[in-house]
Amino acid sequence: MIFELGAWTGLMTGAALLKRALPSRGDEESDEVALVAILGGIDLESRAQAFRGGTMLAWFGGVAVDLRQAKLGPDARLTVGALFGGVDVKVPPGWRVVSTSRTFAGGVSEDVPEPEDANAPTLTIESSAAFGGVSIRTAVTDAG
Repeated sequence: MIFELGAWTGLMTGAALLKRALPSRGDEESDEVALVAILGGIDLESRAQAFRGGTMLAWFGGVAVDLRQAKLGPDARLTVGALFGGVDVKVPPGWRVVSTSRTFAGGVSEDVPEPEDANAPTLTIESSAAFGGVSIRTAVTDAG
């Protein structure tokens, strides 16, 4: 019991310190983002004109990113991490998503159909989840 309490205290203290050291960068118009949600949440609807990607980290928090209004730049790449948290990435129909994932007591859900267009814009996503989750999905409407 004392070990568990110490482990949780250490994780929460580390998260609080990291929250101060790693501020989020990027907004709705940014072509690159570095989103960090530690002990909180971030909700971003991108309207980038040449989205190149970036990083997203959720630690005891959540990140929700909607890329349906963004235009994809060449060689776009996202690195996504979830530790006791979650990340949800919505992409528009017609984008190709190439995804690799690593999980430990967590999960990664990928629900993006292969586009019919052989020249579809491609977003590469590398995701890691430990005691958390990552969702990558095509969303046509807000209900989906």
